[in-house]
Amino acid sequence: MPRTALLVVLFSLVLGGKTMALTLATNGKSDYVIVVAADAIAPEMTAAKELQAHLQMVTGATLPIRAEADVPAGAHQIVIGPNARFKAAFPKIDLASLRHDGIVMETSGDTLYLAGGRPRGTLYAVYTFLEDVVGCRWWGSRPDEAFAPDKPTLTIPALDKSYLPQLQYREAFYRGALDGVYAARSKCNGNFARIPVDYGGHYTILGWCHTLYQLMPPEKYFAQHPEWYSLVNGKRTFDGAQLCLTNEEMRKEFVHNALEWLRKDPNAGMISIAQNDCGGACQCPDCQKIAQEEGSESGPLLHFVNAVAADIEKEFPDTIVETLAYTYTRTPPKIVKPRHNVVVRLCTIECSYAQPLATGPQNAKFKADIDGWAAVAPQLYIWDYVTDFAGYLTVHPNLRVLAPNIRFFVGHKAIGLFEQGDASSSCSDFPELRAWLLAHLMWNPSLDDKTLIAEFMHGYYGAAADPLLRFIDLMANAVERKHTYLSCFMGDTSAWMTYDDMEKAYALFKDAAAKVSDNTLLSARVRRARMPLDHALLQRYYVLKHSAKAMGKPFFGPADPVIFCDDFIKAAHDFDIGNYSEGQSFASYEPTLRSRFRPAGSITVPDICKGLPEDSWVDIQDNEFSLANPGGWVSLVDDPKASDGRAARMPANHNQWATQWPVPGDFAGRWHMYAVIKCEATATEGDAFQIGVYDNEKRADVSGQTVHIEQCPGGHYETYDLGVLDLKPGMYFWAAPMNNPDKVTAISVDRVFLVQEKH
Repeated sequence: MPRTALLVVLFSLVLGGKTMALTLATNGKSDYVIVVAADAIAPEMTAAKELQAHLQMVTGATLPIRAEADVPAGAHQIVIGPNARFKAAFPKIDLASLRHDGIVMETSGDTLYLAGGRPRGTLYAVYTFLEDVVGCRWWGSRPDEAFAPDKPTLTIPALDKSYLPQLQYREAFYRGALDGVYAARSKCNGNFARIPVDYGGHYTILGWCHTLYQLMPPEKYFAQHPEWYSLVNGKRTFDGAQLCLTNEEMRKEFVHNALEWLRKDPNAGMISIAQNDCGGACQCPDCQKIAQEEGSESGPLLHFVNAVAADIEKEFPDTIVETLAYTYTRTPPKIVKPRHNVVVRLCTIECSYAQPLATGPQNAKFKADIDGWAAVAPQLYIWDYVTDFAGYLTVHPNLRVLAPNIRFFVGHKAIGLFEQGDASSSCSDFPELRAWLLAHLMWNPSLDDKTLIAEFMHGYYGAAADPLLRFIDLMANAVERKHTYLSCFMGDTSAWMTYDDMEKAYALFKDAAAKVSDNTLLSARVRRARMPLDHALLQRYYVLKHSAKAMGKPFFGPADPVIFCDDFIKAAHDFDIGNYSEGQSFASYEPTLRSRFRPAGSITVPDICKGLPEDSWVDIQDNEFSLANPGGWVSLVDDPKASDGRAARMPANHNQWATQWPVPGDFAGRWHMYAVIKCEATATEGDAFQIGVYDNEKRADVSGQTVHIEQCPGGHYETYDLGVLDLKPGMYFWAAPMNNPDKVTAISVDRVFLVQEKH
């Protein structure tokens, strides 16, 4: 049964089994009046206006908005807000229990009552009524992403519903979801949502997070008070460090600064007292004594936060003090418990998002930690990660765990949830679906996620929905089949998406596009939804093309990757993509993306590979390397001696493994590996550089050698044999100079190539 129909049935059950439907409009006419109190607050007036506007779209009738005193008690009316008429009709409803966001939807006689807690409850009651009873939808923040049904005659069932969401703080961190009106309609109220006061405002977390240095800036205090900062390896430092949390004089100054923050914004409701985004916990004897007694670095932090919260409570008794359980503080302490005005914000950043947190064996450590925190904390706040921060343009199949995880959080005393998506990007893995789905699940975790997903997809993509739903299932099945540890820093799909998966995915998108080819709006939506898949193809183009040859299949991808890449980049700009990854704009990534492809016929064939079948060897050019500290340790440079005119050049003033090639899943198997490298030497003998292959899983070299200057004479590219290797994901080729600038100016890596070994 569709969600709307199910809710209508539930709302229709009243005492005695009687159903008293109300007809709010007949054939585009209505004698109903929207009634507001003379002292209605701004969000309640917005609620009345939103109801009026949407009912006009649905029925064609414009219901007037009148003050309570101007409407007779017996009129056909929709009463908005907890005014005198509402209180008289429902004296037993405790409005205070509805807090800020709770709602009431009631019918009595010919009157509909929509009210709630202040400031947002009445507005949320109106939006819930419009969505779940009338059938309106707001798929996204744009006008063309809204839907109002055509019902000139609008009859509603009897309603008897009160609801208070357990999650008091709800935030879906996506670009469109931060629009103030859309956020209000989605019943989200988080820190970053741009919700004006007229639409109920939102929670503000002063400082947001990582606030130790915001409140105690080292540039102000360190010179005179180094003892206020971490002792790390016997030295007081503020570089990649924290505060000395047992220093009482520091704490007094910290409290002073925190109170100054609150005095400037006394209605914020929450202040962050949280560790910096790094390690560097203080190793002084006092801090480490507490850490050892508590069995975790969360011990010193929570002792400190509790003491700060006690001082804050004296002046701001209703303010919540928030702190993080994050990375090295995620494990709960053995003894100390959070104060009643402290909320611990537990972060899921290390988890696998292909398995539910409650039951997935990959997430057993996190489950143990949240169980421990829930046992000692009066309330929790969760910071959950629902995108791929290494590349927003990455297919990230975590949709199946979103609902189970939210229910898991709520079952562990969570009162707030920050679902961190990719707000700085418009092209990611179904961002509109995710924002809409998460908002609905945060408001009511008991809703069925499969029903919600299907509803959104059909509403937003129209006839293209079914093949896109099959694509979503295809990706989820692929990542589950591989038992992939799906982190929020994957960056690509090679660990789990096979050639066959991608080929099927493109067929589904082709079907989806064909089904809406006569609709410009829906066609653009399908094209944008395909962007992460296109990016995966661009990342893995040469590998996939080789796989097709090896399997004797026609390649499903484009014949000319240069044109395909140009079209992709143009589409990204047309969609106003914004960032490619966390902190990196697409514009800054664009040159790297373009550099991955060379015109056909522009690359010479290695002598070793001449005469070999085309599908028996693979060329990995510099544009497929992973570069560490580009512009410093290594740079891609023009080089006419290189096989494609470009190379990765490393100055010899360091010994970092700055040029690498991670082995993708497509190349798992037995290969003979070669590297083509040039050494620019000023001496005639000595060490030139090192190369090797490293197995990250085993933490061991599987191949390696030191090349001497005598082996690379004349500044020409030479081919170096790394041997026959059983390659697999988790291994990578590396090259490094020897930190000997007195003998070598630089080394340049042109290419790595593989020749398949026959069994």
